[in-house]
Amino acid sequence: MAFDGITIAAMVSELNKNLSGGRINKIAQPESDELLITGKGANGQKRLLLSASASLPLIYFTGKNRISPLTAPNFCMLLRKHIGSARITAIRQPELERVVEFELEHLNELGDVCHKVLIMELMGKHSNIIFCDDQNMILDSIKHVSCNVSSVREVLPGRPYFIPHTQDKLDPLTISKEDFMEKVCGKSTAISKALYQTLTGLSPVMAQELCYRASIDGNDEATALEENAREKLYQEFSGMMEQIRREEFTPVIVYKGDEPVEYGVFPFAQYGEGFSSQTYESVSEMLETYYASRDVITRIRQKSADLRKIVQTALDRNRKKLSIQQKQMKDTEKKDKYKIYGELINAYGYGLEEGCKSFKAVNYYNGEEITIPLDPTLTPQENSKKYFDRYGKLKRTQEALEVQIADTASEIEHLESISNALDIATEESDLSQIKEELMEYGYVKRHYGNKKGAKMQVKSKPFHYVSSDGYDIYVGKNNYQNDELTFKFAIGNDWWFHAKKMPGSHVVVKTKDGTLPDRTFEEAGNLAAYYSKGRTAPKVEIDYLQKKNVKKPAGAKPGFVVYYTNYSLMASPDITGIEQLS
Repeated sequence: MAFDGITIAAMVSELNKNLSGGRINKIAQPESDELLITGKGANGQKRLLLSASASLPLIYFTGKNRISPLTAPNFCMLLRKHIGSARITAIRQPELERVVEFELEHLNELGDVCHKVLIMELMGKHSNIIFCDDQNMILDSIKHVSCNVSSVREVLPGRPYFIPHTQDKLDPLTISKEDFMEKVCGKSTAISKALYQTLTGLSPVMAQELCYRASIDGNDEATALEENAREKLYQEFSGMMEQIRREEFTPVIVYKGDEPVEYGVFPFAQYGEGFSSQTYESVSEMLETYYASRDVITRIRQKSADLRKIVQTALDRNRKKLSIQQKQMKDTEKKDKYKIYGELINAYGYGLEEGCKSFKAVNYYNGEEITIPLDPTLTPQENSKKYFDRYGKLKRTQEALEVQIADTASEIEHLESISNALDIATEESDLSQIKEELMEYGYVKRHYGNKKGAKMQVKSKPFHYVSSDGYDIYVGKNNYQNDELTFKFAIGNDWWFHAKKMPGSHVVVKTKDGTLPDRTFEEAGNLAAYYSKGRTAPKVEIDYLQKKNVKKPAGAKPGFVVYYTNYSLMASPDITGIEQLS
Protein backbone atom coordinates (compact mmCIF):
# COMPACT_ATOMS: atom_id res chain seq x y z
CA MET A 1 0.00 0.00 0.00
CA ALA A 2 1.14 3.54 -0.70
CA PHE A 3 1.93 5.73 2.29
CA ASP A 4 -1.03 7.93 1.38
CA GLY A 5 -2.31 11.21 2.78
CA ILE A 6 -4.81 9.51 5.10
CA THR A 7 -2.10 7.40 6.72
CA ILE A 8 0.05 10.51 7.04
CA ALA A 9 -2.87 12.34 8.71
CA ALA A 10 -2.99 9.59 11.33
CA MET A 11 0.80 9.78 11.72
CA VAL A 12 0.64 13.57 12.18
CA SER A 13 -1.95 13.07 14.91
CA GLU A 14 0.42 10.62 16.61
CA LEU A 15 3.35 13.04 16.19
CA ASN A 16 1.41 15.88 17.79
CA LYS A 17 0.43 13.74 20.79
CA ASN A 18 4.03 12.73 21.42
CA LEU A 19 6.25 15.59 20.24
CA SER A 20 4.29 18.83 19.93
CA GLY A 21 5.64 21.26 22.53
CA GLY A 22 8.63 19.00 23.20
CA ARG A 23 12.31 19.43 22.35
CA ILE A 24 14.76 17.78 19.99
CA ASN A 25 17.61 16.06 21.86
CA LYS A 26 19.56 14.34 19.13
CA ILE A 27 19.79 14.25 15.32
CA ALA A 28 21.53 11.47 13.38
CA GLN A 29 21.74 10.55 9.70
CA PRO A 30 22.36 6.78 9.51
CA GLU A 31 21.80 6.65 5.74
CA SER A 32 22.23 9.19 2.95
CA ASP A 33 18.44 9.63 2.66
CA GLU A 34 17.43 8.99 6.27
CA LEU A 35 17.22 10.92 9.56
CA LEU A 36 16.81 9.63 13.11
CA ILE A 37 15.55 12.36 15.45
CA THR A 38 15.28 11.82 19.19
CA GLY A 39 12.87 14.18 20.95
CA LYS A 40 11.22 14.48 24.33
CA GLY A 41 7.55 15.38 24.59
CA ALA A 42 4.51 14.79 26.73
CA ASN A 43 4.95 11.01 26.66
CA GLY A 44 8.68 10.94 27.31
CA GLN A 45 11.56 10.43 24.93
CA LYS A 46 10.77 9.13 21.45
CA ARG A 47 12.91 8.17 18.47
CA LEU A 48 11.51 9.27 15.10
CA LEU A 49 12.65 7.77 11.80
CA LEU A 50 12.31 9.87 8.63
CA SER A 51 13.25 8.03 5.43
CA ALA A 52 13.23 9.74 2.04
CA SER A 53 14.06 6.49 0.27
CA ALA A 54 12.85 6.51 -3.33
CA SER A 55 11.54 2.95 -2.97
CA LEU A 56 10.10 3.14 0.55
CA PRO A 57 9.60 6.62 2.08
CA LEU A 58 8.44 6.39 5.69
CA ILE A 59 7.97 8.35 8.90
CA TYR A 60 7.25 6.62 12.20
CA PHE A 61 8.40 6.21 15.81
CA THR A 62 10.79 3.34 16.36
CA GLY A 63 12.35 1.70 19.38
CA LYS A 64 15.39 0.60 17.38
CA ASN A 65 18.55 2.63 17.22
CA ARG A 66 20.59 2.86 14.01
CA ILE A 67 24.34 2.93 13.59
CA SER A 68 25.46 6.33 12.28
CA PRO A 69 28.63 7.07 10.28
CA LEU A 70 31.65 8.27 12.28
CA THR A 71 31.60 11.57 10.38
CA ALA A 72 28.15 13.14 10.16
CA PRO A 73 27.03 14.27 6.67
CA ASN A 74 26.77 18.01 5.97
CA PHE A 75 22.96 18.03 6.12
CA CYS A 76 23.01 16.40 9.54
CA MET A 77 25.64 18.87 10.79
CA LEU A 78 23.53 21.81 9.58
CA LEU A 79 20.45 20.51 11.42
CA ARG A 80 22.46 19.96 14.61
CA LYS A 81 23.79 23.50 14.40
CA HIS A 82 20.39 25.16 14.01
CA ILE A 83 17.82 22.88 15.65
CA GLY A 84 19.87 20.48 17.80
CA SER A 85 17.89 21.55 20.88
CA ALA A 86 14.93 23.30 19.20
CA ARG A 87 11.40 23.26 20.56
CA ILE A 88 8.74 21.72 18.33
CA THR A 89 5.93 24.29 18.27
CA ALA A 90 3.65 22.62 15.73
CA ILE A 91 3.38 19.61 13.42
CA ARG A 92 0.98 19.86 10.50
CA GLN A 93 -0.05 18.35 7.20
CA PRO A 94 -1.12 20.79 4.46
CA GLU A 95 -4.38 19.82 2.72
CA LEU A 96 -4.01 16.07 3.24
CA GLU A 97 -0.87 16.14 1.07
CA ARG A 98 1.85 13.56 1.58
CA VAL A 99 3.83 16.20 3.45
CA VAL A 100 4.65 16.66 7.15
CA GLU A 101 5.88 20.07 8.38
CA PHE A 102 7.66 20.54 11.72
CA GLU A 103 7.57 24.13 13.05
CA LEU A 104 10.70 24.64 15.16
CA GLU A 105 11.77 27.39 17.55
CA HIS A 106 15.40 27.85 18.65
CA LEU A 107 17.88 30.46 19.85
CA ASN A 108 20.62 31.72 17.55
CA GLU A 109 24.20 32.63 18.55
CA LEU A 110 23.00 35.99 19.89
CA GLY A 111 20.24 34.46 21.98
CA ASP A 112 17.43 35.68 19.71
CA VAL A 113 14.40 33.45 19.09
CA CYS A 114 14.39 32.08 15.51
CA HIS A 115 11.97 29.88 13.64
CA LYS A 116 12.70 27.12 11.14
CA VAL A 117 10.66 24.50 9.31
CA LEU A 118 11.70 20.91 8.66
CA ILE A 119 9.60 19.42 5.87
CA MET A 120 9.21 15.72 5.12
CA GLU A 121 7.83 14.94 1.64
CA LEU A 122 6.71 11.34 1.13
CA MET A 123 6.21 11.29 -2.63
CA GLY A 124 7.73 8.05 -3.93
CA LYS A 125 10.88 8.62 -5.95
CA HIS A 126 10.50 12.38 -5.38
CA SER A 127 10.61 12.02 -1.56
CA ASN A 128 12.83 14.51 0.27
CA ILE A 129 13.61 16.09 3.63
CA ILE A 130 13.90 19.87 3.30
CA PHE A 131 15.08 22.46 5.85
CA CYS A 132 13.71 26.01 5.46
CA ASP A 133 13.84 29.33 7.29
CA ASP A 134 10.82 31.32 8.47
CA GLN A 135 10.51 32.95 5.02
CA ASN A 136 10.14 29.55 3.29
CA MET A 137 13.59 29.80 1.74
CA ILE A 138 15.43 26.47 1.47
CA LEU A 139 18.53 26.27 3.67
CA ASP A 140 19.39 22.75 2.58
CA SER A 141 17.84 19.35 1.77
CA ILE A 142 18.81 15.72 2.12
CA LYS A 143 18.53 15.43 -1.69
CA HIS A 144 19.44 18.28 -4.05
CA VAL A 145 17.23 18.63 -7.13
CA SER A 146 18.49 20.95 -9.88
CA CYS A 147 16.68 22.24 -12.95
CA ASN A 148 18.46 19.53 -14.95
CA VAL A 149 16.61 16.92 -12.91
CA SER A 150 13.22 18.60 -12.52
CA SER A 151 11.56 21.28 -14.61
CA VAL A 152 8.82 21.73 -11.98
CA ARG A 153 10.83 22.75 -8.92
CA GLU A 154 14.43 23.18 -7.85
CA VAL A 155 15.30 21.99 -4.35
CA LEU A 156 18.56 23.81 -3.65
CA PRO A 157 19.81 26.18 -0.93
CA GLY A 158 18.55 29.71 -1.55
CA ARG A 159 15.50 28.66 -3.60
CA PRO A 160 11.95 29.32 -2.36
CA TYR A 161 10.08 26.27 -1.09
CA PHE A 162 6.63 25.35 -2.39
CA ILE A 163 4.61 22.17 -2.84
CA PRO A 164 4.33 21.43 -6.56
CA HIS A 165 0.68 21.06 -7.55
CA THR A 166 1.21 19.28 -10.84
CA GLN A 167 -2.13 17.46 -10.92
CA ASP A 168 -4.52 20.17 -9.64
CA LYS A 169 -6.12 17.86 -7.09
CA LEU A 170 -8.73 19.09 -4.63
CA ASP A 171 -8.52 18.99 -0.83
CA PRO A 172 -10.92 16.23 0.32
CA LEU A 173 -11.28 17.85 3.76
CA THR A 174 -12.75 21.06 2.32
CA ILE A 175 -14.46 19.95 -0.90
CA SER A 176 -18.18 20.77 -1.06
CA LYS A 177 -20.86 18.27 -1.97
CA GLU A 178 -21.55 20.14 -5.21
CA ASP A 179 -17.89 20.00 -6.23
CA PHE A 180 -17.70 16.33 -5.30
CA MET A 181 -20.66 15.50 -7.52
CA GLU A 182 -19.29 17.60 -10.37
CA LYS A 183 -15.54 16.97 -10.20
CA VAL A 184 -15.53 13.33 -9.04
CA CYS A 185 -18.80 11.82 -10.21
CA GLY A 186 -18.70 13.83 -13.44
CA LYS A 187 -15.49 12.24 -14.73
CA SER A 188 -15.63 9.86 -17.69
CA THR A 189 -13.56 7.19 -15.99
CA ALA A 190 -13.93 4.43 -13.40
CA ILE A 191 -15.31 5.85 -10.16
CA SER A 192 -12.44 4.52 -8.02
CA LYS A 193 -9.94 6.12 -10.40
CA ALA A 194 -11.93 9.37 -10.37
CA LEU A 195 -11.64 9.47 -6.56
CA TYR A 196 -7.87 9.17 -6.28
CA GLN A 197 -7.15 11.23 -9.40
CA THR A 198 -9.31 14.14 -8.23
CA LEU A 199 -8.63 14.26 -4.48
CA THR A 200 -5.33 14.58 -2.64
CA GLY A 201 -4.31 11.97 -0.10
CA LEU A 202 -6.42 9.09 -1.46
CA SER A 203 -4.63 5.95 -2.61
CA PRO A 204 -6.26 3.47 -5.05
CA VAL A 205 -6.86 1.08 -2.12
CA MET A 206 -8.78 3.70 -0.12
CA ALA A 207 -10.74 4.69 -3.23
CA GLN A 208 -11.76 1.04 -3.71
CA GLU A 209 -12.64 0.85 -0.01
CA LEU A 210 -15.01 3.83 -0.30
CA CYS A 211 -16.67 2.23 -3.34
CA TYR A 212 -17.03 -1.08 -1.52
CA ARG A 213 -18.60 0.59 1.52
CA ALA A 214 -21.05 2.34 -0.78
CA SER A 215 -21.89 -1.00 -2.49
CA ILE A 216 -20.49 0.27 -5.80
CA ASP A 217 -18.23 -1.53 -8.25
CA GLY A 218 -15.10 0.62 -8.40
CA ASN A 219 -14.73 -0.17 -12.10
CA ASP A 220 -18.11 1.34 -13.00
CA GLU A 221 -17.89 4.60 -14.91
CA ALA A 222 -18.48 7.61 -12.66
CA THR A 223 -20.93 9.33 -15.02
CA ALA A 224 -23.03 6.14 -15.25
CA LEU A 225 -23.75 6.01 -11.51
CA GLU A 226 -27.34 6.44 -10.43
CA GLU A 227 -28.28 9.31 -8.13
CA ASN A 228 -28.72 7.13 -5.04
CA ALA A 229 -25.33 5.47 -5.65
CA ARG A 230 -23.64 8.88 -5.88
CA GLU A 231 -25.39 9.97 -2.71
CA LYS A 232 -24.29 6.84 -0.85
CA LEU A 233 -20.70 7.28 -2.05
CA TYR A 234 -20.64 10.90 -0.84
CA GLN A 235 -22.02 9.86 2.55
CA GLU A 236 -19.26 7.27 2.96
CA PHE A 237 -16.63 9.77 1.79
CA SER A 238 -17.82 12.58 4.08
CA GLY A 239 -18.01 10.12 7.00
CA MET A 240 -14.38 9.12 6.48
CA MET A 241 -13.28 12.76 6.21
CA GLU A 242 -15.10 13.53 9.46
CA GLN A 243 -13.20 10.71 11.17
CA ILE A 244 -9.95 12.27 9.94
CA ARG A 245 -10.95 15.68 11.32
CA ARG A 246 -11.78 14.10 14.69
CA GLU A 247 -8.55 12.07 14.53
CA GLU A 248 -10.43 8.79 15.02
CA PHE A 249 -7.99 6.29 13.56
CA THR A 250 -7.74 2.51 13.92
CA PRO A 251 -4.37 1.26 12.60
CA VAL A 252 -4.87 -2.18 11.09
CA ILE A 253 -2.95 -4.76 9.05
CA VAL A 254 -4.80 -7.23 6.82
CA TYR A 255 -3.30 -10.72 6.62
CA LYS A 256 -3.85 -13.62 4.27
CA GLY A 257 -2.65 -16.49 6.39
CA ASP A 258 0.66 -15.33 7.86
CA GLU A 259 1.43 -12.86 5.08
CA PRO A 260 0.55 -9.16 5.50
CA VAL A 261 -1.16 -7.91 2.36
CA GLU A 262 -2.36 -4.41 3.28
CA TYR A 263 -2.36 -1.77 6.00
CA GLY A 264 -4.44 1.30 6.75
CA VAL A 265 -5.72 3.53 9.52
CA PHE A 266 -9.37 2.50 9.11
CA PRO A 267 -10.76 -1.05 9.25
CA PHE A 268 -11.12 -2.52 5.75
CA ALA A 269 -14.51 -3.84 4.66
CA GLN A 270 -13.35 -5.03 1.21
CA TYR A 271 -11.24 -7.89 2.62
CA GLY A 272 -13.64 -10.64 3.65
CA GLU A 273 -13.35 -14.43 3.64
CA GLY A 274 -9.79 -15.74 3.65
CA PHE A 275 -8.38 -12.59 5.26
CA SER A 276 -7.83 -11.61 8.87
CA SER A 277 -7.13 -8.23 10.49
CA GLN A 278 -4.93 -7.18 13.38
CA THR A 279 -5.39 -3.78 15.01
CA TYR A 280 -2.55 -1.81 16.63
CA GLU A 281 -2.23 0.84 19.29
CA SER A 282 -0.35 3.26 17.05
CA VAL A 283 0.42 3.99 13.40
CA SER A 284 4.12 3.55 14.14
CA GLU A 285 3.60 0.06 15.56
CA MET A 286 1.48 -0.85 12.53
CA LEU A 287 4.07 0.41 10.04
CA GLU A 288 7.03 -1.17 11.80
CA THR A 289 5.22 -4.53 12.08
CA TYR A 290 4.03 -4.46 8.47
CA TYR A 291 7.38 -3.63 6.90
CA ALA A 292 9.29 -5.94 9.24
CA SER A 293 6.98 -8.81 8.22
CA ARG A 294 7.22 -7.91 4.54
CA ASP A 295 11.00 -7.68 4.88
CA VAL A 296 11.19 -11.21 6.31
CA ILE A 297 9.04 -12.60 3.49
CA THR A 298 11.00 -10.69 0.83
CA ARG A 299 14.34 -11.78 2.28
CA ILE A 300 13.30 -15.45 2.42
CA ARG A 301 12.03 -15.29 -1.18
CA GLN A 302 15.28 -13.74 -2.32
CA LYS A 303 17.36 -16.35 -0.49
CA SER A 304 15.21 -19.17 -1.87
CA ALA A 305 15.35 -17.88 -5.47
CA ASP A 306 18.30 -20.12 -6.44
CA LEU A 307 16.66 -23.18 -4.89
CA ARG A 308 13.38 -22.39 -6.63
CA LYS A 309 15.17 -22.16 -9.97
CA ILE A 310 16.87 -25.54 -9.42
CA VAL A 311 13.58 -27.20 -8.44
CA GLN A 312 11.64 -25.61 -11.32
CA THR A 313 14.28 -26.61 -13.88
CA ALA A 314 14.23 -30.20 -12.59
CA LEU A 315 10.43 -30.20 -12.65
CA ASP A 316 10.29 -28.94 -16.24
CA ARG A 317 12.85 -31.56 -17.32
CA ASN A 318 11.00 -34.42 -15.62
CA ARG A 319 7.61 -33.32 -16.93
CA LYS A 320 9.02 -33.26 -20.46
CA LYS A 321 10.55 -36.71 -19.89
CA LEU A 322 7.21 -38.04 -18.58
CA SER A 323 5.41 -36.69 -21.65
CA ILE A 324 7.86 -38.50 -23.97
CA GLN A 325 7.59 -41.72 -21.96
CA GLN A 326 3.78 -41.62 -22.05
CA LYS A 327 3.85 -41.10 -25.82
CA GLN A 328 6.20 -44.10 -26.17
CA MET A 329 3.90 -46.12 -23.93
CA LYS A 330 0.97 -45.32 -26.20
CA ASP A 331 2.96 -46.70 -29.15
CA THR A 332 3.37 -50.03 -27.33
CA GLU A 333 -0.40 -50.56 -27.45
CA LYS A 334 0.17 -52.03 -30.97
CA LYS A 335 2.01 -55.04 -29.52
CA ASP A 336 -1.10 -57.22 -29.11
CA LYS A 337 -2.04 -56.59 -32.75
CA TYR A 338 1.36 -57.88 -33.89
CA LYS A 339 1.01 -60.94 -31.66
CA ILE A 340 -2.37 -61.76 -33.23
CA TYR A 341 -0.91 -61.25 -36.74
CA GLY A 342 1.84 -63.76 -35.97
CA GLU A 343 -0.60 -66.30 -34.55
CA LEU A 344 -3.02 -66.00 -37.48
CA ILE A 345 -0.22 -66.37 -40.04
CA ASN A 346 0.89 -69.58 -38.29
CA ALA A 347 -2.71 -70.80 -38.14
CA TYR A 348 -3.89 -69.97 -41.68
CA GLY A 349 -0.83 -69.05 -43.70
CA TYR A 350 0.18 -72.55 -44.84
CA GLY A 351 -1.73 -72.15 -48.13
CA LEU A 352 -0.47 -68.66 -49.04
CA GLU A 353 0.95 -68.14 -52.51
CA GLU A 354 4.55 -66.97 -52.87
CA GLY A 355 4.90 -63.14 -53.12
CA CYS A 356 1.53 -62.48 -51.50
CA LYS A 357 1.29 -58.92 -50.05
CA SER A 358 -1.62 -59.56 -47.65
CA PHE A 359 -4.29 -62.03 -46.72
CA LYS A 360 -7.57 -62.04 -44.85
CA ALA A 361 -8.27 -64.15 -41.81
CA VAL A 362 -10.83 -64.39 -39.03
CA ASN A 363 -9.54 -63.22 -35.67
CA TYR A 364 -10.53 -66.13 -33.42
CA TYR A 365 -10.39 -63.83 -30.34
CA ASN A 366 -13.39 -61.72 -31.43
CA GLY A 367 -14.68 -63.38 -34.65
CA GLU A 368 -13.90 -60.35 -36.84
CA GLU A 369 -12.23 -60.62 -40.21
CA ILE A 370 -8.95 -58.67 -40.48
CA THR A 371 -6.45 -58.00 -43.25
CA ILE A 372 -2.83 -58.80 -42.37
CA PRO A 373 -0.05 -57.00 -44.32
CA LEU A 374 2.77 -59.30 -45.53
CA ASP A 375 6.30 -58.79 -46.81
CA PRO A 376 6.20 -60.48 -50.27
CA THR A 377 9.94 -61.24 -50.09
CA LEU A 378 9.49 -63.38 -46.96
CA THR A 379 7.90 -66.78 -46.39
CA PRO A 380 4.80 -67.06 -44.14
CA GLN A 381 6.97 -68.41 -41.33
CA GLU A 382 9.37 -65.47 -41.69
CA ASN A 383 6.44 -62.98 -41.72
CA SER A 384 5.09 -64.60 -38.59
CA LYS A 385 8.50 -64.40 -36.89
CA LYS A 386 8.79 -60.72 -37.86
CA TYR A 387 5.48 -59.91 -36.14
CA PHE A 388 6.38 -61.94 -33.04
CA ASP A 389 9.72 -60.07 -32.87
CA ARG A 390 7.87 -56.74 -33.00
CA TYR A 391 5.54 -57.95 -30.28
CA GLY A 392 8.42 -59.03 -28.08
CA LYS A 393 10.28 -55.75 -28.54
CA LEU A 394 7.20 -53.65 -27.72
CA LYS A 395 6.42 -55.85 -24.71
CA ARG A 396 9.93 -55.37 -23.33
CA THR A 397 9.64 -51.62 -24.05
CA GLN A 398 6.32 -51.49 -22.23
CA GLU A 399 7.72 -53.27 -19.17
CA ALA A 400 10.69 -50.90 -19.06
CA LEU A 401 8.48 -47.86 -19.57
CA GLU A 402 6.16 -48.87 -16.74
CA VAL A 403 9.12 -48.71 -14.37
CA GLN A 404 10.47 -45.49 -15.93
CA ILE A 405 7.08 -43.72 -15.85
CA ALA A 406 6.58 -44.71 -12.20
CA ASP A 407 10.07 -43.40 -11.34
CA THR A 408 9.55 -40.13 -13.25
CA ALA A 409 6.09 -39.59 -11.70
CA SER A 410 7.61 -40.23 -8.27
CA GLU A 411 10.39 -37.74 -9.01
CA ILE A 412 7.85 -35.09 -10.08
CA GLU A 413 5.83 -35.71 -6.92
CA HIS A 414 8.99 -35.38 -4.84
CA LEU A 415 10.02 -32.13 -6.54
CA GLU A 416 6.51 -30.70 -6.15
CA SER A 417 6.66 -31.43 -2.43
CA ILE A 418 9.98 -29.56 -2.24
CA SER A 419 8.44 -26.67 -4.20
CA ASN A 420 5.59 -26.55 -1.67
CA ALA A 421 8.13 -26.54 1.17
CA LEU A 422 9.84 -23.53 -0.43
CA ASP A 423 6.47 -21.74 -0.60
CA ILE A 424 5.86 -22.11 3.15
CA ALA A 425 9.45 -21.55 4.37
CA THR A 426 9.65 -18.68 6.86
CA GLU A 427 13.21 -18.91 8.16
CA GLU A 428 16.68 -19.47 6.79
CA SER A 429 16.91 -22.72 8.78
CA ASP A 430 13.90 -24.00 6.78
CA LEU A 431 15.81 -23.36 3.56
CA SER A 432 18.87 -25.18 4.94
CA GLN A 433 16.86 -28.39 5.41
CA ILE A 434 15.41 -28.09 1.91
CA LYS A 435 18.89 -27.54 0.46
CA GLU A 436 20.14 -30.61 2.36
CA GLU A 437 17.39 -32.70 0.75
CA LEU A 438 18.26 -31.36 -2.71
CA MET A 439 21.92 -32.28 -2.10
CA GLU A 440 20.97 -35.77 -0.92
CA TYR A 441 19.15 -36.42 -4.19
CA GLY A 442 21.79 -34.88 -6.42
CA TYR A 443 20.05 -31.67 -7.48
CA VAL A 444 22.58 -29.49 -5.65
CA LYS A 445 26.28 -30.32 -5.53
CA ARG A 446 27.55 -30.93 -2.02
CA HIS A 447 30.69 -29.00 -1.10
CA TYR A 448 32.95 -30.60 1.47
CA GLY A 449 34.89 -27.67 2.86
CA ASN A 450 36.72 -27.09 6.09
CA LYS A 451 33.92 -26.52 8.57
CA LYS A 452 36.16 -25.55 11.47
CA GLY A 453 34.80 -22.43 13.08
CA ALA A 454 31.67 -22.54 10.93
CA LYS A 455 28.53 -21.03 12.46
CA MET A 456 26.18 -23.67 13.85
CA GLN A 457 22.91 -23.77 11.92
CA VAL A 458 19.78 -23.38 14.05
CA LYS A 459 17.55 -26.40 13.52
CA SER A 460 14.22 -25.66 11.90
CA LYS A 461 11.13 -26.64 13.86
CA PRO A 462 7.57 -27.44 12.69
CA PHE A 463 4.80 -24.87 13.00
CA HIS A 464 3.00 -25.19 16.32
CA TYR A 465 -0.67 -24.21 16.62
CA VAL A 466 -3.25 -24.62 19.36
CA SER A 467 -6.83 -25.41 18.38
CA SER A 468 -9.81 -23.50 19.79
CA ASP A 469 -10.37 -26.49 22.10
CA GLY A 470 -6.79 -26.44 23.38
CA TYR A 471 -5.24 -29.30 21.36
CA ASP A 472 -1.66 -28.97 20.10
CA ILE A 473 -1.35 -29.13 16.31
CA TYR A 474 2.01 -29.48 14.55
CA VAL A 475 2.67 -28.79 10.87
CA GLY A 476 5.81 -29.99 9.04
CA LYS A 477 7.59 -27.36 6.95
CA ASN A 478 9.43 -29.77 4.63
CA ASN A 479 9.85 -33.48 3.87
CA TYR A 480 12.44 -34.12 6.58
CA GLN A 481 10.20 -32.51 9.18
CA ASN A 482 7.19 -34.43 7.87
CA ASP A 483 9.01 -37.73 8.42
CA GLU A 484 10.21 -36.76 11.87
CA LEU A 485 6.81 -35.40 12.88
CA THR A 486 4.91 -38.48 11.72
CA PHE A 487 7.26 -41.31 12.66
CA LYS A 488 9.28 -39.99 15.61
CA PHE A 489 7.11 -37.37 17.32
CA ALA A 490 3.54 -38.60 16.85
CA ILE A 491 2.26 -41.67 18.71
CA GLY A 492 -0.35 -44.25 17.71
CA ASN A 493 -3.55 -42.48 18.79
CA ASP A 494 -2.56 -39.04 17.46
CA TRP A 495 -4.48 -37.87 14.40
CA TRP A 496 -2.73 -37.33 11.08
CA PHE A 497 -3.98 -35.03 8.28
CA HIS A 498 -2.80 -34.46 4.68
CA ALA A 499 -4.22 -32.91 1.51
CA LYS A 500 -5.51 -35.67 -0.79
CA LYS A 501 -3.37 -36.45 -3.85
CA MET A 502 -1.33 -33.24 -3.74
CA PRO A 503 1.91 -32.00 -2.18
CA GLY A 504 1.45 -30.68 1.32
CA SER A 505 2.55 -30.75 4.94
CA HIS A 506 1.92 -33.54 7.41
CA VAL A 507 -0.35 -32.22 10.17
CA VAL A 508 -0.40 -34.01 13.53
CA VAL A 509 -2.87 -33.37 16.35
CA LYS A 510 -1.72 -34.64 19.76
CA THR A 511 -4.32 -36.48 21.79
CA LYS A 512 -4.12 -38.83 24.79
CA ASP A 513 -7.10 -41.10 24.11
CA GLY A 514 -7.62 -40.68 20.35
CA THR A 515 -10.73 -38.49 20.64
CA LEU A 516 -11.02 -34.96 19.26
CA PRO A 517 -13.87 -32.39 19.12
CA ASP A 518 -15.35 -31.71 15.68
CA ARG A 519 -13.99 -28.16 15.70
CA THR A 520 -10.41 -29.42 16.15
CA PHE A 521 -10.85 -31.82 13.21
CA GLU A 522 -11.98 -28.85 11.08
CA GLU A 523 -9.11 -26.62 12.19
CA ALA A 524 -6.50 -29.32 11.57
CA GLY A 525 -8.06 -29.88 8.14
CA ASN A 526 -7.84 -26.15 7.42
CA LEU A 527 -4.14 -26.18 8.35
CA ALA A 528 -3.51 -29.19 6.07
CA ALA A 529 -5.29 -27.34 3.25
CA TYR A 530 -3.44 -24.07 3.87
CA TYR A 531 0.00 -25.71 3.91
CA SER A 532 -0.58 -27.57 0.64
CA LYS A 533 -0.50 -26.78 -3.08
CA GLY A 534 -4.26 -26.24 -2.84
CA ARG A 535 -4.00 -23.20 -0.57
CA THR A 536 -5.45 -20.89 -3.25
CA ALA A 537 -8.50 -23.11 -3.85
CA PRO A 538 -11.77 -22.42 -2.00
CA LYS A 539 -11.94 -26.03 -0.72
CA VAL A 540 -9.41 -28.87 -0.45
CA GLU A 541 -10.15 -32.55 0.20
CA ILE A 542 -8.23 -33.74 3.27
CA ASP A 543 -7.48 -37.32 4.27
CA TYR A 544 -7.22 -37.98 8.00
CA LEU A 545 -6.61 -41.05 10.13
CA GLN A 546 -4.80 -42.10 13.28
CA LYS A 547 -1.03 -42.10 13.03
CA LYS A 548 -0.76 -45.87 13.74
CA ASN A 549 -2.32 -46.53 10.32
CA VAL A 550 0.27 -44.44 8.43
CA LYS A 551 3.18 -46.46 7.01
CA LYS A 552 6.40 -45.58 5.20
CA PRO A 553 7.41 -47.94 2.37
CA ALA A 554 11.00 -49.21 2.40
CA GLY A 555 13.23 -46.93 0.35
CA ALA A 556 10.57 -44.22 -0.05
CA LYS A 557 11.67 -40.61 -0.42
CA PRO A 558 11.38 -38.24 2.58
CA GLY A 559 7.82 -37.26 3.41
CA PHE A 560 6.20 -40.08 1.41
CA VAL A 561 3.80 -42.45 3.19
CA VAL A 562 1.02 -44.92 2.43
CA TYR A 563 -2.27 -45.66 4.17
CA TYR A 564 -5.24 -47.80 3.19
CA THR A 565 -8.08 -46.81 5.53
CA ASN A 566 -8.87 -43.17 6.10
CA TYR A 567 -11.63 -40.61 6.54
CA SER A 568 -12.04 -37.53 4.36
CA LEU A 569 -13.32 -33.99 4.86
CA MET A 570 -13.56 -30.85 2.74
CA ALA A 571 -11.53 -28.05 4.34
CA SER A 572 -11.09 -24.37 3.64
CA PRO A 573 -7.47 -23.09 3.49
CA ASP A 574 -8.41 -20.38 6.00
CA ILE A 575 -6.50 -20.53 9.28
CA THR A 576 -7.91 -17.32 10.71
CA GLY A 577 -8.41 -17.60 14.45
CA ILE A 578 -6.13 -20.61 14.98
CA GLU A 579 -3.53 -19.55 17.52
CA GLN A 580 0.08 -20.01 16.42
CA LEU A 581 2.71 -20.50 19.11
CA SER A 582 5.80 -20.92 16.93
